[in-house]
Amino acid sequence: MTSTLKTLWKNEYFQTAVVIGLIVLVVFGFWYGSQLVLNTPYPALAVVTGSMCIPYDGACDGWTHPFTRTLHVGDLIVVQGVNPADLNANYPDSDIIVFHRPGNPDELIVHRIAAEEVVNGTIYFYTKGDGNPVDKWPNPIQPSEYDPWGRVSADQVVGKVVMRIPWLGQVVLFMRNSLGLPIVIALIILLVIVEFIAPLLKRKKSSEQQSQTQQQT
Repeated sequence: MTSTLKTLWKNEYFQTAVVIGLIVLVVFGFWYGSQLVLNTPYPALAVVTGSMCIPYDGACDGWTHPFTRTLHVGDLIVVQGVNPADLNANYPDSDIIVFHRPGNPDELIVHRIAAEEVVNGTIYFYTKGDGNPVDKWPNPIQPSEYDPWGRVSADQVVGKVVMRIPWLGQVVLFMRNSLGLPIVIALIILLVIVEFIAPLLKRKKSSEQQSQTQQQT
């Protein structure tokens, strides 16, 4: 058994397969481990719109001022599951939450809590994008400026934003692009060709040349 494993480990293809398997295991392990640690099925998300961006000093491009207190398109946010009753609803210092949009549960929204109310024992939140519409955060806002979908119930809340990482979410957005996935697939195919097929063809050609040389001698 030991000798078989040693023989396999000397094989370049086996080593490459093991490395790829370990990378996949680490990625999936990190993702599902993050779900457990952060207590949410969405521990990390990419910001896809500029509704939370406050471009006080120029365009909200995420490159010229990536570390200002705002969320840019392409940021990666870390989300933590919480008890909705523990969320801070004291605007403008309130929590930024991730929630399923009322009326469209397949869509996730990242907005700040603007107000809170309790109806028949159920907690509801009114939300607002920091950059929407006229009175941007942290200016006082009127109820007419709350998000148009109305109240967000506690059971629609996924968690709150606890960290943002500039630029890293651009990778996710690239994958969602119509060209992103085909390019990644093409790179994987190219890697397979370089790592497996090209060396195999090279060895086959070398073997044929040696055979021809031996026949001539």
